[in-house]
Amino acid sequence: MLLKQQNFYSGVLLTFGIAGTAYFLATLPGFSIIGPLALAIILAIIIRNFIYNPTKLAQGITFSAKKILRFAIILYGVKLNMVLIYEQGLGFIGRAALVVAFAISVMLVISHWMKIDKKTALLLGCGTGICGGAAIGAVAPIVKSSDEETALSVGMISLVGTAFALMTPVISNIVGMSAETYGQWVGFSVHEIAHAALAGGAYGEESMTAALMAKLSRVLLLFPVTLIIAWFIARKTPQGEVGQQATFPYFIVGFLIVSIISTTGLQLGFITPAFQAQIGAIASFLLAVSMAALGLTINLKQLTGQALKPLLLLVITSVLVFIFTFIIL
Repeated sequence: MLLKQQNFYSGVLLTFGIAGTAYFLATLPGFSIIGPLALAIILAIIIRNFIYNPTKLAQGITFSAKKILRFAIILYGVKLNMVLIYEQGLGFIGRAALVVAFAISVMLVISHWMKIDKKTALLLGCGTGICGGAAIGAVAPIVKSSDEETALSVGMISLVGTAFALMTPVISNIVGMSAETYGQWVGFSVHEIAHAALAGGAYGEESMTAALMAKLSRVLLLFPVTLIIAWFIARKTPQGEVGQQATFPYFIVGFLIVSIISTTGLQLGFITPAFQAQIGAIASFLLAVSMAALGLTINLKQLTGQALKPLLLLVITSVLVFIFTFIIL
């Protein structure tokens, strides 16, 4: 019993250690472009496949991959300021909804043609349409995807999202976008909030503000989209099929509650922007912890050849999303 407890805590500590290392590397030139979430997965995969296979620590690693992930998603709600989104009008929400619907629909249709697993396609569709790794982490428990599917999807989203974020200023210069238009285009198109910040700052404060507002409008849709997915899966699953019913995503309710408390507190003054930023930083770090845990479950030998088609699917869909977003601006 004591040994099991030690292995549990050792597994949790290992994921925290990897996440901490990823955050340190993300402060270095070059690595900062990749981001801590992707770095956490990469480091964990390297450790699992080339240095040490932590089989005995599986219980603690699973705790980080499941429980800590859900808690991180709940805290992630602090990043959503509903008042700012409301002040921008329904236009932002409407276009965000179009982008989310387009990304998920296109991903599912193309995945059917390419004969790619629907769970992976749905994870990538939500990651592309809503908010990258956070959306994937929120949807994964609902669709009951494996740790390998989840980690692979987060890694691909981070990789492709970073590449697109770096290309957007170049494309903007060629097309000749204004700062405001460019910021909205970026915010409605890129995968992660970090990607929106990375690309959005190309034209200064004006483009950065537009990019973050557009991106937060998509983050707001994480709540209704996950509820719709949970309802759809429950409806399609035979009632007599024990253990296969989709569970209600209570942690997403927590996400919404935290966002309401955060927004209200900011308006009434009992929550400061600094405190809000600190909670957001904790949420991001815990997401990195859970990504590290997922990375420790990946066996590269088993995944050989499995990532190419989903990666191609993600690139194709991302290009179409960028084109679609430009059209609806």
